[in-house]
Parts: sequence; C-alpha cells; structure tokens
Amino acid sequence: MNQRNPLSRRSFLKALGGASLALPFLQLLGDAPTAFADGLGARRLIILYFPDGVPGPSQNGEPSLWHCSGGERSFAIPDLLSPLEPWRDRCVFLNGLSMGGTDAGSHPGGAKKLLTGVDGGGGESIDRYLARTVGADSPHRMVYLGAMANHNNASGDKHISYPSAGQTTPPEDNPVDAFERLFGQGVPTGGGDPAPDPRKAQKVSVIDGALAEMAALRSRLGGVEQRKLDQHLDSLREVERRIKADAAELPPPVSTCDSPGLSGPAPPRSELYEPGRFPEVLKLQIDLMVQAMACNLTRVGTLQASHHTSELIMSRFPDTELYDAGYDMRSHQASHYGASHDFGHREFAEYVKQRRWFAGQLAYLLEQLQSRPEADGTMLDYSLVLLCTEVCDGNTHQHDNMPFVLAGGAGGRMAGGRLLDFGTRRHSDLLVSIANAMGDGLRSFGQESNGGLPGLLA
Repeated sequence: MNQRNPLSRRSFLKALGGASLALPFLQLLGDAPTAFADGLGARRLIILYFPDGVPGPSQNGEPSLWHCSGGERSFAIPDLLSPLEPWRDRCVFLNGLSMGGTDAGSHPGGAKKLLTGVDGGGGESIDRYLARTVGADSPHRMVYLGAMANHNNASGDKHISYPSAGQTTPPEDNPVDAFERLFGQGVPTGGGDPAPDPRKAQKVSVIDGALAEMAALRSRLGGVEQRKLDQHLDSLREVERRIKADAAELPPPVSTCDSPGLSGPAPPRSELYEPGRFPEVLKLQIDLMVQAMACNLTRVGTLQASHHTSELIMSRFPDTELYDAGYDMRSHQASHYGASHDFGHREFAEYVKQRRWFAGQLAYLLEQLQSRPEADGTMLDYSLVLLCTEVCDGNTHQHDNMPFVLAGGAGGRMAGGRLLDFGTRRHSDLLVSIANAMGDGLRSFGQESNGGLPGLLA
C-alpha cells in the first residue's frame, strides 16, 4: 500500500459502497494484484455481433464490398467500412478465415459455429471459456447484453453465446435491468450475474449512501488518483441518470467523459422492441459495457445487436442515412439483394447502408474506449474488440472469408493498422489467438485448430 494513503481494504470498500464500485481504485492504491505484471496482455475482451452478413463476393463474381485489399500495411479500406477509417491504426482487418463447409449456406449454422468453432454449436463459446478462466475472479465473469436480440421470442441458435455444447442463454436486452445487475447493491456470487432486486427503487442512487465517507477518502488520495475517482463518479452518475430518468423528468443533457453519441434514457419496456428505438438502445448497451469494464466488474463481454435472419426494420432508424418513413426495409430482407451488386436494386443499396451503419457502431465503441484513460494510455490500448457476424455474403450465406475485424491494443500484444490474409484457414485459430491475447495459454479451440493465427500477436 502506498504510504501516502494509509487506508485499509475494508475502509476503502466501505467508502465506495461495495466491491463492485471499489475495484477500479484498489489497484490505484496498490491493494489489488495486477493481472498483467509484465505489462502485456488484454485486460478485457468485447465481442460486438451484428446480423445477416455483408456484401461479400456476389453470385456473379463481383468482389466483396466489405473486405480490405492490398498489402499488410498499405491497404485500401472500402467505402462500406469508411466509419473505421479514423480507427485504421487501431484495427486489424482479417481476410481468408473460414468457418468450414458444414452447414455452409445457413444462417443458423453460422451462428452456432461463430464463437464455438464447432459445427452445430457442439461446444462452449470462447466468451464463456474465457469467463471461467481469465474472468473467473471478476465480480461478473462475463456480461452478455443485447439490443432486440430476444425479439419475437428468439431463442436457441438465434443467440451466439454457448455456456455448454448445444446450449445458449439469452442476453439482457433491457438497459435498465442490465444496469441494476451491474451497478445495483449486492455482490455477485458464483459465476452468474446477480438478479436485479425488485425491491430496490430505481430512482435511488447506488452512490449517494457512500458520498460522505467518499469525500473523506478523496482528501487522502493524490491529485492524479483524485481526478480518476472524480471522473469515475461523474461517469457512473451520468449513466445512471440517463438510464433511470423518465423522459419527462430528464434534465437537459450534460457533457461528461462518456457522453459522445449517447442518445438518452432507455425507452419504456413497452417500446423496447420498437425498431426506431434500436439505435439508442444499442448505444446505451455499449455505454454500459464500457462502464462495466472501466469499473473492473468484468473482463469479458458480448454485445449482440439483433439476431440472424433479423426482422429489424432499419429504415425506421431516425437521423440516419437509413431512415425512410414510407418504406420498411428489414435487415434480412435487404441481405437477399440478388445475384449482383446492383445499386439500382433497392435491397442492395439499402443493404450497403445498413452494413455501413453497423461498422459505425464499432467506431462508436472504439471511441468510448479511447475516451477513458488508464495508466500509460487509454482503455482502448488495453482492450481487444472483435466485430463479427454469422455469414459472409448475406445473399449466399457462405461461411468462407468471414468478415472479422479486430481492434484495440490488447495491452501491447496486437499492433493495428494491418490487413492480414490467411488464405483459407479455420477461424478456430482466431479464437485461440483471442484467448492468448487475454493471457490464456490455449493451444487449440473448436475444430481443425492449428494454434493461434501467425503474425497476429506480438
């Protein structure tokens, strides 16, 4: 413990109102072990899934509009991925990874293999594996959030996270309930997330009860540590305010460290599955995931935006290039654009815009991680982010040349600004590399695994 701050662990926990609020600052005071003593390795993994593939190689032989082309360092990012151009140096674009021929041409088959690396979903997914290995000591072993991922009573192969072979669990689609699970009073037990306490009034802050003692704590911290504590409290209050406040009572928005692009409070339950609400719900869930990671509540998180063969009407997204009040265009509907990349065909033109919108959601997530400082860098420097979907081309449903993008510095393990082409290699090796970046010594995962992807990690 730093002699400047003679605080006991018990006093610190009390001042911060419980372990879930204290964890970020225990490391500041030297009272918690550092997960990466050598300074290398990702402290967190976030998987961001979107449905229904991309405009890959067409049936008529036209090249993919998603995949980058060129050399490892000198490559072109296509217009469809233009939201990621500002993040070029933080991304690794992957070509040539295949999920294998079994169930090729199938959305459900792709969803089953995506994170398990096993045909038919016959295995544990990589997020669940890491939750019980590197994430075992976290208050929440993993956090699984969705945006309309349970729409129309979706279950089974509509979900991508497998705790065991052939068995999925649903993500939490409601930001209010997710917030209660993550930041409510009550310490999680075992490996699962604690259920929200229905007796706890939503309008009662989880921080207010500790403010007096926290003020005393602040006076005993150094200047840098005080600023980090203040920033954490401000951002936590802002997340709580946005999610819990009723729209009628919401005061004018204020600028905080995590405010960019966050649209406001969660919709009422009756509107949670209204397509026009989808963008704000997804942003709230991204914001919550980043906040949970910043607070060291978890090291492993999966964000599922809708589900495969999605009926999400993306033409109802307000204030986006997709919006068209007089025309309903669903994700899955647009993905079946025909045999050619014909911008004169409305489904194809809308499909391209939809996929560009999803690329923008990755850009938003990276922005949030970059905005939060950590020692010697930002959260993005110490994070690993995977963008993925269950098929390559949305029209043919092929499982080859999957549109994977990795981002973040992985704590010094991964250099960005690269395009890596693996020819035809099983994507199970990507899952191995993700585990290795997190400090897990995994050597194989799923089927046909030959170890991690060569050249991906330092």
